[in-house]
Amino acid sequence: MKLICYDIGNKRVGVAVSDPFMSMALPKDTYWRKNFQKDVQFLAELAKKENATTIVCGLPVNLDGTQSEQTQLTLTFIEALKAATTIPVVVADERFSTKEATRVLISGGVRREDRKNYVDSIAASYILEDYIRKIKFQGEI
Repeated sequence: MKLICYDIGNKRVGVAVSDPFMSMALPKDTYWRKNFQKDVQFLAELAKKENATTIVCGLPVNLDGTQSEQTQLTLTFIEALKAATTIPVVVADERFSTKEATRVLISGGVRREDRKNYVDSIAASYILEDYIRKIKFQGEI
């Protein structure tokens, strides 16, 4: 079982993958978006190339769990991704993932202009680690 996670933004998509033992999530390169169709196709192919058995997509919701405009944009992207691949696609709560990733980069001394190259993939790794913990707790793996 191998998972790939996408933190889908308007300009960038953070990518993270699980290790083969499902014990941790590893940040990968950040994908810089080009256009909707190319983005969907690239991410579907990337999941296949990584031999992912499931694609986990972060879902941005408000603090109270309600949907926002960004939630709708992300869901539209996720539906297109589902149509472009046979790999199962699931959603996971992404609240605070980018904020935590930014905090870690700041504490590590990463310059502001360099953070955008890493923040989304680190956020994707947090989303994926949380998802792995959740499915382990539920006994799904």
